[in-house]
Order: sequence, then structure tokens, then C-alpha cells
Amino acid sequence: MKLTYKTYSLPFHHPFTISKGTKTHQPTLIVQLDFMGIKGYGEAPAISYYNIPVEKMVEDIERKKIFIEKFAFSDPERYWHYLHHLFPNNSFLVCALDMAGWDIYGKLKRKQLHELWQLDTSKAPLTDFTIAIDSIETMVAKMKEKPWPVYKIKTGVDGDLEMVAALRKHTDAIFRVDANAGWTLEQALQKIPVLKELGVELVEQPLAKDDWDGMKVLFEKSALPLIADESCVAETDVEKCLNHFHGINIKLTKCSGITPARRMITKAKELGMQVMVGCMNESSVGTAAIAQLAPMLNYVDMDGPLLLAEDIGESVKFDFGKIIYNQSPGLGINNLSL
Repeated sequence: MKLTYKTYSLPFHHPFTISKGTKTHQPTLIVQLDFMGIKGYGEAPAISYYNIPVEKMVEDIERKKIFIEKFAFSDPERYWHYLHHLFPNNSFLVCALDMAGWDIYGKLKRKQLHELWQLDTSKAPLTDFTIAIDSIETMVAKMKEKPWPVYKIKTGVDGDLEMVAALRKHTDAIFRVDANAGWTLEQALQKIPVLKELGVELVEQPLAKDDWDGMKVLFEKSALPLIADESCVAETDVEKCLNHFHGINIKLTKCSGITPARRMITKAKELGMQVMVGCMNESSVGTAAIAQLAPMLNYVDMDGPLLLAEDIGESVKFDFGKIIYNQSPGLGINNLSL
């Protein structure tokens, strides 16, 4: 096994604002594992509020590169377990390497992962397109710039009900609202019935990630399904979300890759919860990994390449929200070299 990597700072089409702040570029790490001439690719975008910058990922690679490369690769799940113990405090880096391992595995088998898992891509849900926080005029303009069947609208700030109401005047598309932990319980109880009247399908992470008491009350009273994001990071969080949320949003980077994400999907379904996999503004590399899981999901949020002004390589395409898969094996990534 031979590891190479490269860091990028990918610009957004528009400044990307959520309740936690604004950014104009997405820093990300792309890794390449070369196993007997077969190259596998993975990605880990850096998110500031999780305190794992690209520099930390690179530092960990350089410190333990010899151990990453010395593993006798046979299947990606065994590799993930090895990496998980090698980097217990860097789920982001483990995610990128896990993706690359799965990419190699699919290429060895000459099939895309969804084929190996016998998933029906016709059952994959439509991806939403995110409208980040901005002036109402700008948010409306963003929506008109990208006509789409499902929009995720970032909220969690003053005047967010007015934002959603203004957007509703311009489209009949499905709305999903993501508060990014920006509301109090009282605000959520007041806003959610209004959002339901505005045709909102679900609400993602309404309260602070550790407000379990508040979520218990809101779960019992909410007129809309509640989906955990910041409250559901790792596998151990899935069961905690039961009876506090109606579903979970899995982020591959946060949970440490495809391997644990598949287990989280299975566990959530066993508990009768809905499942979404969301993006962290990945390029087409990380998005390709999400696409392999899409047929297992109730909802999917994989619009990273659509939000970025520059991309890395090519993978799935989109036709008005529908995921269009290619025929390349592994993750289905093309035209990428490091």
C-alpha cells in the first residue's frame, strides 16, 4: 500500500452561511491509496467547529504514514478497524482512508459498491439543494438560479420564519429546514407548527446537541419529523437519539467513514428511525461515497459539488435531484489524479 495526499481550498459559488458562521471556501483533504497498482480515493472536508483542520489530518498522516501503508489489505472493514485504533481521535482522516479502501475493494471486484451490496439505485431518494442563510432577496435569487424539487433551508437565526415564508412564495418544491442547533425549546415549539403550514417536510437539529431534555419534550409535541445531526456523530449516538428524534443524519466524515455508516443505517432502521446521509460540502470524491449508500436511505443531502465553484474529479451527476450513476467500479470516481 502506498499513500499520497493533497489538500485543497475549494471556493463556493456563493458565501455559505449557517447559524454557526460564514465561509467562502471549503478546506478538504484528498487521499490516494495505491494497492498493487489499483488506486482508491477518499475525502475528508474540514469543519471548524469539530476542531480537526486539514493541518491536523496531514500531521497525523505524516506521523503514522508507515503504519497506514503497512496494513495487509484484504477487505475494507478490517482496514477500518485497524485505522480506527490507529487514529482514535481523528475520525475525519479515518473516513478519507476508509473511502479509499472501499474504492480499491470495488475496483478489485470490478463493481460499484452499491452493486456489491445488491442495492437498487432506482430506490435512491432525490438529493436536496441547500439554500444558505442570506438576505431574503439573495436567498430567493439562489433558489431561482437552481430550480430544484427539494430544498434544504438553513435557519436558526432571527427572522428565519419570514425567510421560509418568502421562499415559499416562489416555489412548490419540498422544503426541509436545518436549524443547526440554533433554536431554544420555546422557539422550536412556536416555529414548527408555522413551518408545517408552510409545507416543510422535516426539521433538522432544532436544539443544541446536548439538550436531550428539551428534545424529549419537542419530540413528543412536534408536528414535524425531527432529524438529529449534531446530536448524532458516532455509532454510539444512534440509540441515544431514540425517542428524542424521529431520524438521524449521518455524516461520513464525522462518524469515520462508509464502514460505520452502514452499521448506523442498519441500527437506525432496526429502531424504526428514518435515515438521512448528509454532506459536509464534499467534492465529487466524498459525494461518490454518499451515492453508494443512497438506495438505503429515506433522505439524502449530497449537494456539495453543486455548491462548489470548483470540483475535484468526476463521479455521480444530478438530473433535477435524481442521482445519475456512472459505470466505473469502486466509488465511480473518474478524472482524478494526485
